[in-house]
Amino acid sequence: MASIEKRGNSYRITVSMGRDIYGKKIYQKTTFTPDPTLSEKKKDRAVQDFAREFEMKVKNKLIMDGRNITLKEFIETWKSDYAKEHIEASTLQSYNDEFNRILPKLGHLKLTELKPHMLNSFFLSLSKDGCRIDGKKGGYSKNTIAKTRGVLSSVLGTAVDWEIIPNNPCEKIRYNAEESADRIKYFTPEQAISFIEFIEEPYYITVKASKRIDDTGKPYEVPEYKSKREMKEQIKVFIILAIYTGMRKGELVALKWSDIDFDNDLISVNSSTTIINKKQGIKAPKSKTSHRKISIPHFLTDRLKAMYDEREEYKASLMDYWQGDDWVFIQKNGKQINYYTPYSAFHDAILRYNESHEEKLPVIPLHGLRHTSATLLISNNMDIRTVSSRMGHAQTSTTMNIYAHALESADKESAGILANALKKKP
Repeated sequence: MASIEKRGNSYRITVSMGRDIYGKKIYQKTTFTPDPTLSEKKKDRAVQDFAREFEMKVKNKLIMDGRNITLKEFIETWKSDYAKEHIEASTLQSYNDEFNRILPKLGHLKLTELKPHMLNSFFLSLSKDGCRIDGKKGGYSKNTIAKTRGVLSSVLGTAVDWEIIPNNPCEKIRYNAEESADRIKYFTPEQAISFIEFIEEPYYITVKASKRIDDTGKPYEVPEYKSKREMKEQIKVFIILAIYTGMRKGELVALKWSDIDFDNDLISVNSSTTIINKKQGIKAPKSKTSHRKISIPHFLTDRLKAMYDEREEYKASLMDYWQGDDWVFIQKNGKQINYYTPYSAFHDAILRYNESHEEKLPVIPLHGLRHTSATLLISNNMDIRTVSSRMGHAQTSTTMNIYAHALESADKESAGILANALKKKP
């Protein structure tokens, strides 16, 4: 019978598979986190059902050690036993494109046969002419290869967590820092500071000359003039929060006032906004680790509090026109802000900045602010586990793979620190 051990909100399930040739006991382990909204009785039933199903698969050798299970077999198990619980359906669908590249070359191999040099050769082959499954000329781009590598690393990382293989061979492949930096777009510290300062200031737009008619029907002409504008406060706060918290766009759009702990400078990420069949909706965050609490600086808490107080006055002034809930970022009638509005405002601000500055900003996507946040933390020697927790990544290896450029920069800085520390004193 499988043994069940409670570990916080999750459970570790262990199944004995007898002993190896040296007499050492062999175990297969996994973890399961029941739906937190269930009653204790229903949680217990869900855990018991999962444990029985896991034990059955182990006994039927559907889950085996890395010496016996092929990569193709493990990916199928990974999809049913891990991805279904931890990965969003749309993300898993994109993973299938990567599996279509991986499995024809590596799917027949046992997990323990996957060695770093072999995987390195495979990834290099993806850049060569004739490798594309769509038949197009040339190889895949560096971005595509990096994504394929990241997906395989994630799958093999789960195999390590389940103690099916001792280590992840993808982690022993040398990552090219330039490839990682090229794959993601972000602001440098100087660019982030300059951009925040820019959006805080009013700006002017040119209104072209136009012909009009007055109340008496007499035509007149309005000459070209400059009109003073200012970015809406909630959009400024949205952008600044994205930089300071690293939250995903969908998580910010779904943010409610009840998610903000004004007393302790904390934001809880409890939901996310998505577009399904062209309709905006709410879903659970990307993965279970995406449910998290993020600390923010006190000045930002004060700004959110001021925004909340103004919102209450605005809400009262609208009376019956108010149709909102508890959203932090809203439309004029109080409904949740349109999913695409922050991106449009952000992109427009970058273009305005570049029109008025000699030193241009890179035109990054809104998601690039999340990358900016993580990169700044790593560059300032924040430990990778904390960064991974703030980002809501399921594994620290995901953070390390994405932000290899920042880790390399921090490593170089560390070398300098050590050199200075170990200098002989006169």
